Amino acid sequence: MRIAIISDIHGNLESLEKTLKDIKKRNVDKIICLGDIIAKGVHSKECIRLVKENCDIVLQGNCDKYFAEEHDLENLPLQEQERIKWNVSMIDKEDRDYLLSLPFSYEFYMSGSLVRLFHATPQDIQKVVLNVDSFKTKLDMFYPSRNTVSDRIADVIIYGHIHHPYMDKIYNKTIINVGSIGNAFDVVRNPLKDSNVLETTRSNYLIIEGEYGSMEYSFDISFQYVRVPYDIDKELASDRLNIEKENYIYELKQGKYRNMTKIYDNFKRLNIDVDEI
Repeated sequence: MRIAIISDIHGNLESLEKTLKDIKKRNVDKIICLGDIIAKGVHSKECIRLVKENCDIVLQGNCDKYFAEEHDLENLPLQEQERIKWNVSMIDKEDRDYLLSLPFSYEFYMSGSLVRLFHATPQDIQKVVLNVDSFKTKLDMFYPSRNTVSDRIADVIIYGHIHHPYMDKIYNKTIINVGSIGNAFDVVRNPLKDSNVLETTRSNYLIIEGEYGSMEYSFDISFQYVRVPYDIDKELASDRLNIEKENYIYELKQGKYRNMTKIYDNFKRLNIDVDEI
């Protein structure tokens, strides 16, 4: 079976449509979405509809939960009030109920490996685990929690949230981030060393292929990253653009998070000198 795994669409309809078209031509059997369908882009409602129509399994992302649940706006900063109001205006009650009903985690066996999927970590829907994080932090990603389907230790974990695709091996285990469909980032950047920005800003997703449901190691298993070009300018052409318009344009076109200081603070926490990268 070939399973496409997508994540972090963030209301980017142009990227989602192009990605689904690419997936269909690759004879994929199943599509799994790791969440964050909405927020940032202006097409949250349309993206929810396409995900419902095309994805076999959909997990809940932190933005899905945050903007679908009720808020006491009066006790929030004005900027956050406006951000919530704008994102909620893109969807209706049916959409919010759907987003709040989504499961936290999903898992299956593939060619002997227990594969577990979630948006951010097994414990927390919004904790950030980077590709440069400590061995202990990465190892914790394989352990079960009250949110996981089973209490087994996973062999392969696949997650989203950080918008940065990578794969690593640790203690005979495989950790994979699928990247982002509609809001791709690269966390290590230097204008004197960067390659073409399109190496980052294309839609990113993963295909996992193997013997679905089998606990036998006698079958092969493979992982394939796919990067799909899409028309960023077309996505940004809407006159309903995000109330944080400049930040949204910057993220989509530069492939950088709006607050790179926050990213670099994570590097400092891990004693990594970004200036030397």
